[in-house]
Parts: sequence; structure tokens; C-alpha cells
Amino acid sequence: MKKQIKTSTHLAPVAAVLVSCGDMDVSDIVTIAWCGTVNSEPPMLSISVRRSRYSYELIKKYGEFAVNLVEREQLEVLDGCGVVSGRSVDKFKKFGLTKQACGNIKAPAIAECPVSLECAVRHTVEMGTHVMFVAEIVGATAREDWTDGDKLRIPDGKLLAYVQNRYVETGKTVGTYGFTAQK
Repeated sequence: MKKQIKTSTHLAPVAAVLVSCGDMDVSDIVTIAWCGTVNSEPPMLSISVRRSRYSYELIKKYGEFAVNLVEREQLEVLDGCGVVSGRSVDKFKKFGLTKQACGNIKAPAIAECPVSLECAVRHTVEMGTHVMFVAEIVGATAREDWTDGDKLRIPDGKLLAYVQNRYVETGKTVGTYGFTAQK
């Protein structure tokens, strides 16, 4: 039997990502756990950012950003980019990251991340504590070991996720979409 619990943001796990924004000269990186798919055609996602973040200002100004997926080896960078302010610290320098020029947006991607999604803001939704940016994915790059031909194929256990203030590694594949229809 279930019991009532406090209403909160219980949806978990969610991807923990690094969002890079600005341009190749003035940029920032913010750790985001509130990121999700919102549409297939055109491919779109959303991120939610607090208004107090420096990244919020850059995303509002430029109207674009890159979502960079992270793997286990980047855990300290993922956490560090969420607790250091980009107003006073160049996070690319502090964490030894390389700005990678994107093909479709001015914002840099993070070269060390296995996947980068280039995003152009299409809608801004004012929420309570956060502002949601709904963006079209206008370009994507991925390391070869994270692909199957020209499609993204995230290796089992490589992607980091966020669960109730904890970072976790994703597990192994236990099924694929539609497998029950084949029985």
C-alpha cells in the first residue's frame, strides 16, 4: 500500500548535463538536471534555469545554447560547474575544458563531452523559480563510440543521471521500445 508523501520534483532519474552558452569569446557552463525531450519533429528539448544564474543572462541574450552529455569520468566537472559562478570564474579554464565551435549556433560546445546538441531557443516560459527554454535541436555531434552509423547510441552504463540530489550511472539495457509487440 502506498502512503502520501510531500509533493515535489520526484520525477527521476533525469539526465545530468552541462549546458554551454554565450559565444566563443564570452561564455559560461551551467549544470542542469532539468532537461528533457519535448518534441520529435522538429527535434526539441527544454532546459529550466534559475534567473539568478549567469547562464540565464547569456541564453536570454543569444537565444541559443549547447546541451553536452557527460560520462562518469566527468563527474567532478559536472558538479563543479554547478557550484561555481560563471560571473567570476571562467569555467572552461578552471575545469580544463576546450571550447568547440558549433556548426549552427554561436555558443561553444564542450569538446571533452561525448555528445553535444546545438539548440536554438523557440519559446521561453516563465515559471516560478525557473525559466524554461524550449529549443529546437539544430545540430548534433557525438564521439564515434557513442554512435551507430549516423545515429546516437549511448553505451550502457556511460551516461550520468540525477536522482534526488545524487549523481548515478545509468545501467544496462533491459529491453527496447516495442519489444512486447514482437511476442
